[in-house]
Amino acid sequence: MKIDLSGKSALITGGGRGIGREIAFKLASAGCDVAICDIDATTAEATAKDLEATGIKSIGIAANVADAASVEAMFKTFIEKFGKMDILVNNAGITRDGLVMRMKEEDWDAVLTVNLKSAFLCCREAARPMMKARSGTIISIASIVGLMGNAGQANYAAAKAGMIGLTKTLAKEFSSRNITVNAVAPGFIKTAMTDKLTDDDRAKLTNAIPLERLGYPDDIANAVLFLASPMASYITGHVLSVNGGLYM
Repeated sequence: MKIDLSGKSALITGGGRGIGREIAFKLASAGCDVAICDIDATTAEATAKDLEATGIKSIGIAANVADAASVEAMFKTFIEKFGKMDILVNNAGITRDGLVMRMKEEDWDAVLTVNLKSAFLCCREAARPMMKARSGTIISIASIVGLMGNAGQANYAAAKAGMIGLTKTLAKEFSSRNITVNAVAPGFIKTAMTDKLTDDDRAKLTNAIPLERLGYPDDIANAVLFLASPMASYITGHVLSVNGGLYM
């Protein structure tokens, strides 16, 4: 069955690069119109231009998703452009790794704000048009470390665990209006961040994964496409782990 999202509109935070960009093109391939939110206006607009070349409608929106006023303005621009909101993908995130004993308070605050508060702010704004339409899909990009923890990433793990709790709670709050809320928890994905690993560290990590490879951004984008499709209409409050078997 080919997934068809024609006539649907999606907003992707942190959509200008990496996994967010891959998700954008995956949704566009199914006919979905896509708005790219990124703190970098140039990146957002360039990605939107590339998406429009595929034949769908797109717009780049520069926004700081950790700021309530900026998020409100972003959603206003989105609704003005597309008229409705069908899909929200909370993908924006940062890392500020370090052991707890040496972690600076500002590094804790930054990660919790950008990774978790942003999801709350965006979900709160998305709820209004979705509830009015009595339809909608929210998908948040969590992480394997939010499920199992990871030394040196207390702030990131806490933020992603919080995102999972937020997902399950909103699934209960929004279900009566036919709004599904789910999360995708990626394992270790081949991105610019993992490309910085030494060959030895990459080999150790790969050997710990039952499928014996890192994931690709496309693996995560496929999971998002499924959850955004009618095939997942009876799934809500779920965390879909895409980690090659590293955490079961």
